[in-house]
Amino acid sequence: MSQQEELTTITRRLDELVQRVGELERTVDQLRGAGDQPRGTRPAAQRGPKPAARHELVTIPDAPYNNALWTDSDDEGLGVRDRHAP
Repeated sequence: MSQQEELTTITRRLDELVQRVGELERTVDQLRGAGDQPRGTRPAAQRGPKPAARHELVTIPDAPYNNALWTDSDDEGLGVRDRHAP
């Protein structure tokens, strides 16, 4: 395939992609517009998945770690503490 043919093919594929993205945007807009209807009036297939439950945020303190908790621990992938890595 010559370079010109490849460029023509790429241009055609990009045009197809732009067209399909436009169709997808219109479909999403239609589905969002259906969100204005009372609950239960849309078919289950159009409702989509339920939103994920929100998790509580965990506050991480700025205080330094207690070094006693790390006594006799191995550094992951590095071997024993206070020794040089291989």
